[in-house]
Amino acid sequence: MKRPGFARRDLLLAAAALPLALGTAQAAELPAAHDLKDELASALARREPLVVMVSLEGCPFCKIARNNYLAPMHEQEGLHVAQVDMRSRTRVLDFSGKAVTHDDLVRLWKIRIAPTVLFFGRDGAEVAERLVGGYIPDFYGAYLDQRLAQARATLR
Repeated sequence: MKRPGFARRDLLLAAAALPLALGTAQAAELPAAHDLKDELASALARREPLVVMVSLEGCPFCKIARNNYLAPMHEQEGLHVAQVDMRSRTRVLDFSGKAVTHDDLVRLWKIRIAPTVLFFGRDGAEVAERLVGGYIPDFYGAYLDQRLAQARATLR
């Protein structure tokens, strides 16, 4: 007997469609990570953490996190954000200056779920709890703000 209500699949589809319903479906870009040591130095010079979003091509939750939260914060508030792509062979310099691929970083950081947002401080240490997965859109902003506050407090 089928239970009444929404199936998990229905909720996932509804969450992915939310930006379309709100008129926020435009594609947003985040800068790809190129040199994490340099990007971290720029963030720390402003007494801010370096925020890294680990994304997966085609991931609807990644699109929501990027378009509705991280890209606007990057563009409007100057938040230092870099994107690392799962399964990408694109080269990047890690925090020690070593050349690796985006996918190497994903494996090194033991990330299995996209999106995952990380917050880095001095010496490439994580300074806040990771924001893992695509939360219900109504709460994602609050979770992100909480992690940013935690990262900023750690840097003080």
